[in-house]
Amino acid sequence: MKTRIGIGFDVHPLKENIDFWLGGIHIAHNKGAAGHSDADTLIHAIIDALLGAANLGDIGSHFPDTSKDYKGIDSKILLKKTNELLKKSGFFIGNIDTTICLQKPKIAPFIPEMKKTLAEVLEIHEGDISIKATTTEKLGFVGREEGIAVYAVALINQS
Repeated sequence: MKTRIGIGFDVHPLKENIDFWLGGIHIAHNKGAAGHSDADTLIHAIIDALLGAANLGDIGSHFPDTSKDYKGIDSKILLKKTNELLKKSGFFIGNIDTTICLQKPKIAPFIPEMKKTLAEVLEIHEGDISIKATTTEKLGFVGREEGIAVYAVALINQS
């Protein structure tokens, strides 16, 4: 069995009066992440970590933001397609570790639901997904509440 690791990173601006999707769930907040799809920054970072680990390119090569097919799309659909690509290439997920950098809102209350949602989409155990959150102590674009950044690491295995 071959083990591989990948890292993902994603960032999106925060804008007022748009829906905020993170980890596949809607979070009530006065700002949401803006992007071509639903701008679910957590899912996008996870997708890049998984694709990178499998040496299958990146999110933009599979789901380009120039395509009308992905305009406003639910990122859970992209994550499911990514998991299908992994399986087709003979890989399965070992675990995923993520860190969300966001000043507001506080994410801790939403982590259990995000883990449940992501585990269902990826067909893995909730215990194989770690989601952590931090602020940047009001420094930088995250601290000024202008954007959100997410880091993800994925361990995959090839049978």
